[in-house]
Amino acid sequence: MNNTTTLGRIPWIVVFCAFALMYMGLMGIDRGDQLAGGSEYFPRQAVWIVLALPAMVAATWLPYRRYRDLSYPLFGVSLVLLLLVYLMPGVNGAHRWIPLGWIKFQPSELAKIAYIMSLAHYLMYRKNYRRLSGLLAPFVLTLIPVGLILREPDLGTSLLFLPVLFAMLFAAGAKFRHLTFIILLGVAVLPLLWVGMSAEQKSRIVTLFQQRDGGRAPSGDGYHLHQSKRVLVEGGLLGSRYSDAPSNNSNDYHLPAARTDFVFCLVGERWGFTGCAVAMILYLTLFARGLMIAAATREPFGRLLAVGIVALLAAQTLINTGMTVGLMPITGMTLPLMSYGGSSLLATCIALGLLINVGMRPGYEIGPEPFRFSAE
Repeated sequence: MNNTTTLGRIPWIVVFCAFALMYMGLMGIDRGDQLAGGSEYFPRQAVWIVLALPAMVAATWLPYRRYRDLSYPLFGVSLVLLLLVYLMPGVNGAHRWIPLGWIKFQPSELAKIAYIMSLAHYLMYRKNYRRLSGLLAPFVLTLIPVGLILREPDLGTSLLFLPVLFAMLFAAGAKFRHLTFIILLGVAVLPLLWVGMSAEQKSRIVTLFQQRDGGRAPSGDGYHLHQSKRVLVEGGLLGSRYSDAPSNNSNDYHLPAARTDFVFCLVGERWGFTGCAVAMILYLTLFARGLMIAAATREPFGRLLAVGIVALLAAQTLINTGMTVGLMPITGMTLPLMSYGGSSLLATCIALGLLINVGMRPGYEIGPEPFRFSAE
């Protein structure tokens, strides 16, 4: 396949949705700066976007099959970095970052991509996961980074690995009844997970079931959830950008971590329900196009890579937007392409670059025919 044909296969819908979501996120961050009385979040995020776009292009440059042999070494490096964070100074009791001069690198973002690549490599031609006992190796591969990230502590990021695992196993041909059995088994061990949670993590889950709308803002973890919904509703239908703000009380707009974990609320305040709906349509379009890329790719590594990336970004979007409206516990998870944060934005753009890479090269590879199993 020549270069002209390859460039002609670029999934421009993915590119458009990515740019549109980054723009909306940047405008939401700008609104957060205005409500905070001014800060440097907006220019910093603009710099990160400038750095992330070449990373996205670089991820599309080489045929994605060349990354397959690098998947296991890259996964090993990511695990080493996840161990290295424990030697770094903690920030508010958490060990999630490695300081690199004026920036802080978050290894868990790299670990998500390396994990997807490694799992796609492992599953691409194997058949043993068609048996219940054969699912052990993929789960061990998953539990290692999950355990390391959970101890940072970072409950939200660690939970993202599980939907990615199930989506990729399902795409690779694992039997539905085996996956259902494992889900039920996981539900049965939830009490053990609860015992192992920190007091802060338990408090966030309890707050979800104790939330009350209206009235004065509660204290503790309930404050974040209360203010999240309050800021979101301030936008009304069209947002403060096109109408007068419904409240002149600055306390109504106070929201901790507004430009990171709760940037969706700022988008809602700036553009109202209409802006939130547009953002969700862009996400759904992005994920649908990603699944179309996976369906059109007959090469097994590329198909599983595309499925894993879509599952990761979809799960992250669902959890983040769910927690802003009180449907899920607050986990401290960023919204892909929109939240402030260099590591998150870079990792997301690299992941989308790999997805575009697969879409540009949906060809064949000499080897066993993938994903064909007997009915038993």
